Amino acid sequence: MKIEKMEVLSQLAASISHEVKNPLTVIKGFLRLLHQEHLSSEKKLEYLSIASSELNRAEDIINDYLTFAKPYPEVIEEISVGAHLQKLMEIIGPMSHQHSVKIEAGIEEAVIKGNARTFQQAFLNLMKNAVEAMPKGGTLTIRTVRERGHVCISISDTGVGMTKSQKRRLGEPYFSTKESGTGLGLLISYRIIEAMNGKIGVTSSVGQGTEFRITFPTAD
Repeated sequence: MKIEKMEVLSQLAASISHEVKNPLTVIKGFLRLLHQEHLSSEKKLEYLSIASSELNRAEDIINDYLTFAKPYPEVIEEISVGAHLQKLMEIIGPMSHQHSVKIEAGIEEAVIKGNARTFQQAFLNLMKNAVEAMPKGGTLTIRTVRERGHVCISISDTGVGMTKSQKRRLGEPYFSTKESGTGLGLLISYRIIEAMNGKIGVTSSVGQGTEFRITFPTAD
């Protein structure tokens, strides 16, 4: 067990190093460009904006790992599911447009208890994964349905799908269907949802897409 724990710790450290190094490399590159002579004010502002954006990305990565270590929120509040999902759809909009992915939504309002920031983090991870699963375009569908004191949130795509063995391994540390993925984004989503008393179901078929169904008890 000690050997396994040390192996997990080693993989986690390597993963953090790899993911944080990427935005830092970009920042260093643009800071070097700022030293160029005769650089216009517009270019300086553009480079500073990109560097600032990459710093935010590095901070988000670190926050992801902190959430992985401690998924239980300190602040519990009432969360408007519809309002937060609408906000997430706006955030994911540019990425979906870039991937030629259309977003369809059918939102039935509900209120649950949890932490708004970690809720957004969990579902943003799921939406990003869905978009990335459609490299040739497709449809991301987000629906909520209320039923008997619960709300079911469905995130589905028309992407590459998964095999049965891949589906069984979802939520495991360091398992990812993406070449450069660490699997921690989905693992974090699982831990956040479970910490909020949510239940997760997944259906997927190769070449037909994947659907995540998350059910929470309602607070209203």
